[in-house]
Formats: sequence, structure tokens, C-alpha cells
Amino acid sequence: MEATTITLPPTLELKIDLTDEQFWQLCQNNRDLRFERTASGELIIMSPTGGETGNRNIELAYQLQAWSRQNKLGKAFDSSTGFKLPNGADRSPDASWIAIERWESLSREQRRKFLPLCPDFVVELCSPTDSLNKTREKMQEYIENGARLGWLIDAEARRVEIYRPGTDVEILENPSTLSGEDVLPGFVLDLTTIM
Repeated sequence: MEATTITLPPTLELKIDLTDEQFWQLCQNNRDLRFERTASGELIIMSPTGGETGNRNIELAYQLQAWSRQNKLGKAFDSSTGFKLPNGADRSPDASWIAIERWESLSREQRRKFLPLCPDFVVELCSPTDSLNKTREKMQEYIENGARLGWLIDAEARRVEIYRPGTDVEILENPSTLSGEDVLPGFVLDLTTIM
């Protein structure tokens, strides 16, 4: 069988009816691509990030992991981790965290695949190719599916949107730090290396 290579737009949304196992296999067979799937079954294919966004992502993940490793209250995850949300969507936030009790309640098999839950904490870092409105919709989806705190960081605009259940979105202009509040007690994200 001859392989065919196709070129797609940087972000493409397709409606394909896949089972959870088929979606998992699609992702495993195409590890050079990053996929998400909406609750309605739209397949989103995302391109790799540019250098600036990649550096911001690693800085964000590094700070979250350092805090998480020190206090052992939960597990931190990078942008390559998939989560199967309660509404059926498969999402991969740029950085995320779940409380240790929730991690320990997962079976070994569940831990090996896309985690069948919504993280307690999520961060999306808006890159130049991201649609701000679609990223806002994704943040709202995380909150509706159980996230207790979410940050949408728009480094270019030097703005952060903070999402919490049951409250309006809080917008901060040019902050230098962000607090993990009671979800991530003691965590303070230094934004000077990100924005």
C-alpha cells in the first residue's frame, strides 16, 4: 500500500463519526499531529506551535510541574495529554492539573489512555493562529464539565481571562503573576517569562 501525504490548513475541523477507541488509535497512529474532538464529534487537527508559543508553553508547564512535585497534592500534565470530558469532547489543554484523589481513583488502564475526566485546573495559551472566540468557548466547556479554575493567557495582548464556576469571567490586563487560589494552594505563576 502506498502512503499518501495531504496538506491541510493549520487548524481544520472535520465531522467524523469515531468511537473512543478509534479516536485513540487515530491519535496513536498520527503522533506528529495534535487532535481534539468536540462534544458533537468534530475532529480538530492542530498544527505544531511556533517557537515563541512553544517556549511559553514549556515555561508554563515547568512552573506548574515544579509546584505540583513539591506539594504532591495532585498531578500536572502538559499539552500532549488528552482528557475525555463528561460531555464527550476530547481536549488537550496547554497545561492542566488534577487532585491526587481523582488521579488515584483511575484504573491503570484509564491512566494509559485519555483520562476520562475534566481537569480541576486548565490553562490555554492563545497562540497567533488560535481563534480567541473558539478558545473562550473551550474554556467555558472546561468549566461546564467540572474544571474549578481556568486561565486563558493571551500573551500578545498581555491579558489573562480567569474562569471559575458560577461567576463571570475576570479579565486582568498586564498581570505579572497569577494565583492558583484554593484550587492550587500556594501556586503563583510568574508571567514575566510568558508574556
